Amino acid sequence: MSDHTERETFCHDPIGHAEARAGMTVGELAEGYGGAGIGAADLHEAVDIYAEMLDDDVTTFVGLAGAMVPTGMRAVVSELIRDGHVDVLVTTGANCTHDTIEAIGGKHHHGEVTAEGHTEREHDETLRDEGVDRIYNVYLPQEHFALFESHLREEVFTVLAEEGAVSIQRMTEELGRANSEVNERDEVAEDAGVLAAAYENDVPVYCPAFQDSVLGLQAWMYAQTSDFTVDALADMTDITDVAYEADSAGALVVGGGVPKNYVLQTMLVSPDAYDYAVQLTMDPANTGGLSGATLDEARSWGKLEKDARNVSVYADATITLPLLVAAARERVGE
Repeated sequence: MSDHTERETFCHDPIGHAEARAGMTVGELAEGYGGAGIGAADLHEAVDIYAEMLDDDVTTFVGLAGAMVPTGMRAVVSELIRDGHVDVLVTTGANCTHDTIEAIGGKHHHGEVTAEGHTEREHDETLRDEGVDRIYNVYLPQEHFALFESHLREEVFTVLAEEGAVSIQRMTEELGRANSEVNERDEVAEDAGVLAAAYENDVPVYCPAFQDSVLGLQAWMYAQTSDFTVDALADMTDITDVAYEADSAGALVVGGGVPKNYVLQTMLVSPDAYDYAVQLTMDPANTGGLSGATLDEARSWGKLEKDARNVSVYADATITLPLLVAAARERVGE
């Protein structure tokens, strides 16, 4: 048997027990998480860090990957932009595509992963025949992509074709302008969205892998018969200049992939690195992939300061992003 007779009473930082009662605010719930363990403790720390990032003196980079727009996170991001809490947005061509579809009158719909009495494959074969695309439990009728194509050709690409080679950021800016104007002109019930908010508030939107999307496919097809072309390197100077000039910088990374790395690598050519970083992901670190890589690992590359405050929260971002943002904004009173 082990002999613990010489050990002092163990009283280090005991676990507390979160409360869940009627009438609690999101901030109160997140505060209660601070006494708990595992993911609850991580989310509590993320709220602490993100609340500090909301300070006007912190230049905030947001990486938005995954199906965040079609799954209902669009307003969370656009309101952060409108309220001045995003200085740089890096996202995917898919999120730009789905954001635009809603801006010009399309909608995403609740769906099912499988239909009763059918396998998943049989269900998706039926959806294929019906002209419906599935994103897990979200449906998107394919006719919205025809509307999207017309919008790009009539409102966006024709303008850009007259400018010579344009940056990807210039393309997303023009797309945001068109989304804002068409949304207002056609009295679309849905909000004009993320790209429109960015355009209206002079927030640059970078989409380094936009070719990997319907937006990219449409751009490529339009370029076959016009002078429209994109300079994929042109954005590098602008985004690294923002990082270089920031007195204090923070990164909110939702999901992984290209947006995550593009946000973090901006500091590799800057004299400083991120002072704050919060990551929301479901990818495990032990695969060695970038999407799940811890922010501590990013510190070894010089992407985070040695004394940076950072945390990774491993859970579905459609759950954690609204909780994080609501609790942090409640904390700072905005």
